[in-house]
Amino acid sequence: DKKIRKYVMVVVCAERDGLIANMTRFVYFGLLPQELKEKLYAVAKVDASFIINTRPGKKVADIFIEGIRTYGEVGYPDEWKFHHQGGATGYETRDYMAALNSLHIVQPNQAFAWNPSIKGVKSEDTIIVNETENEIITDDPEWPKVEVEYNGEKISSSGILVGG
Repeated sequence: DKKIRKYVMVVVCAERDGLIANMTRFVYFGLLPQELKEKLYAVAKVDASFIINTRPGKKVADIFIEGIRTYGEVGYPDEWKFHHQGGATGYETRDYMAALNSLHIVQPNQAFAWNPSIKGVKSEDTIIVNETENEIITDDPEWPKVEVEYNGEKISSSGILVGG
């Protein structure tokens, strides 16, 4: 019953052939506020931290700790406490949630869906872990992007679609 006025978040957890992919997208109607742009860039950098650090053989707890460090680096040190950060996916929307005490080790070809958030924005895509570079399988080349750099690597996250 609620009408969309200015801003909408769409969260999709879609299943095909027994496997699940997750993603979040935003649409804003009107002129995108500068504060929202800045938060989107910050959360995209946190997401880049999670995605780039998700490598075969790494401890999920170490990836999580680096994500928390990145929240602080972008100026939002406590935001990670308000929403789960995601984790392994595939057979469930989350096969397990990442946490500071996670004992899991990242496996080759494993799927992850990280979803860091800062009040008003979130970044979520599903990746497949590869030996050299992770593949973002929910990427849409037509969707607006936010490009960030993390530890010398550039990564594009989904931006906010702005409508008239």
